[in-house]
Amino acid sequence: MDHVSDLPRNAVARTAKLATLPLGLAGRATLGLGKRLGGAPAAAVLTEVQQRTAEQLFRVLGELKGGAMKFGQALSVFEAALPDELARPYRAALTGLQENAPALPAASVHKSLAAAFGPQWRTKFTFFDDGPAAAASIGQVHRAVWHDGREVAVKIQYPGAGKALLGDLNQLARAARLFSLLVPGIEVKPLLAELRERIAEELDYAAEAAAQSNYAKGYADDPDITVPNVVEQAGTVLVTEWLPGVPLATVISSGTQAQRDRAGTLLVRFLYSGPHRVGLLHADPHPGNFRLLPTEPGASIEETDPDDPQQWRLGVLDFGAVNRLPNGMPEAIGAALRGALAGDAEEVAETLRAEGFLKPGTQLDPQAVLDYLAPLIDPLRGPQFTFDREWLRGQAAHLANGKNPAASLGRRLNLPPAYLLIHRVTMGGLGILCQLGATVPVRGEMGAWLPGFAADDDEAAD
Repeated sequence: MDHVSDLPRNAVARTAKLATLPLGLAGRATLGLGKRLGGAPAAAVLTEVQQRTAEQLFRVLGELKGGAMKFGQALSVFEAALPDELARPYRAALTGLQENAPALPAASVHKSLAAAFGPQWRTKFTFFDDGPAAAASIGQVHRAVWHDGREVAVKIQYPGAGKALLGDLNQLARAARLFSLLVPGIEVKPLLAELRERIAEELDYAAEAAAQSNYAKGYADDPDITVPNVVEQAGTVLVTEWLPGVPLATVISSGTQAQRDRAGTLLVRFLYSGPHRVGLLHADPHPGNFRLLPTEPGASIEETDPDDPQQWRLGVLDFGAVNRLPNGMPEAIGAALRGALAGDAEEVAETLRAEGFLKPGTQLDPQAVLDYLAPLIDPLRGPQFTFDREWLRGQAAHLANGKNPAASLGRRLNLPPAYLLIHRVTMGGLGILCQLGATVPVRGEMGAWLPGFAADDDEAAD
C-alpha cells in the first residue's frame, strides 16, 4: 500500500481527532454549568470555557492538513475579531497553518512527478529539493531550478486530497457550535458549505494554471503587484516561478508600520482591481498567499529599507480559488456603498432588494440597514482609515448583540450565489487589514476599481 498522503495516517485517525471537538465542548459546557451552580459569575465562566475551547480547537486544527487546514486558513482572517485572551492560541496555531509545511515522503513526491512528467522527470530540473518549502491545504510546495535556469516553485497535490477535504469539512460541520461560542456572529456553516462547493475547482491544477496565467499577464507591467508566471502544469503538479519575499504573516507579527500600510494598501488594490483588469477575483485571501518583496528586481530583502513603502511591492500566490467576473465587480455594490455613505437608507434597501439580498415583502428599519453595513462604510468616510483589532471586535460585538436591530437584519438577509465569494473576499480582506493594523486610502482605491462608487474622477485613486 502506498503510504502517501499522511493526512494524517488514515481517515479513521483524522475523524477521531476532529470528533474530539464537539465532545470537548460538551464536557466544558457541563463544567461551566457546575461552576454557575456554585456561584461563579456568568462572564467568568464563559471566558474560561472559551479559553479551553480555543486551546483544544487550534491544537487539533494545527495537527491536521486537508479540509481542517483549508478551514483553518479561511477562519484565520477572523483572528482579529477575537478578544486578546483567545487570540493568542489562535495566532499560534493558525499562523502555522498558513506557512508550515507538513512532510510528504520523498518517494511519494517522486511518484507524483513521474505521473505528471514521465519517468525522466528529473530532466525538467537542474535541481529539485525533496524537502517541502511550504504547504497548501491540498498539497505542498518544493523549491527547484528549472532546466532553463529559472528558480521555480513546484506544487504537488496530496494523493487522496479530495476525499480527505470532503471528510474533514463534513466532520467540522458537526462542530459548528464551537466557533459560534468563540466568536458570536461568525456564521460557520455557510463558510463550510462554500468550501465544500469549491473543492473540485481547487483540485483542478489546469484551471489554477489558467487563472494564474491570466493574472500574470494582467499585472505584468505593474510596478507594485507581482504574480509569478506559470512555467508548466501537468496532472496534479503545477510549476511556477519562485516568488521570494517576506510572508504577510511575518509582516503582521513584526513588520514596520510602513510595511503594514504598504501591504494593506496593495492588498486592497489587488483584490478590487482584479475583476476590472483580468475579469477574476482572487477568492482565497489569507496571509499565507501574500508576500512583500523589494520593488527593485534583484534587490535583496535585507538591503531594502523597511521604513520606505515605495521600496516594497506585493507578491501574490495560489490561484486555485477565483471568482469569474468577466464584466468586473457588480455595479450594485458601488451604488449601495455610495448610497450608504450619503445616509440614503431607502436607496440602499432598494439596491439590496433588486440584487436578491432581500426576499419580497421583507420590511426593513432604514437605520438598521446602515448599521449593518457599518464595517464596510466606516473605512470609506474619509481619505484614509486605520484598521485595527479593537475596531473589528467592536463591529463584531455590535452585530452579535441580540437586542440590536442590525443583528436581526443580518439573520433575515439572503446572500445570493453571485455574491458568495465577493462576500468571503471582503470579510477576509477586512480581517487581514485589521491584523496588519494598516492605514489605507480605501476610498480612493474603491473609487478607482469599484463601478458605481466614485461620484467623479476626483474620488478615484491615482
